[in-house]
Amino acid sequence: MIDKPESPFKLNSTRIIILALGALVLLISISMFSGGLGTYNALKEAANAAKTPSAEQVEPAQ
Repeated sequence: MIDKPESPFKLNSTRIIILALGALVLLISISMFSGGLGTYNALKEAANAAKTPSAEQVEPAQ
């Protein structure tokens, strides 16, 4: 009997590991291009600061 050749698109353990590592590299690349966690924290702090008025914005009561 002649065995059929294995499909090049069939997933095996090696291909799953390569796909997982590729997804990890893609996630890290997207994070680096978007500025990382430091920029996210600065943006979050700026958004919280914008919710409360500063001393210049509050008029003294007369």
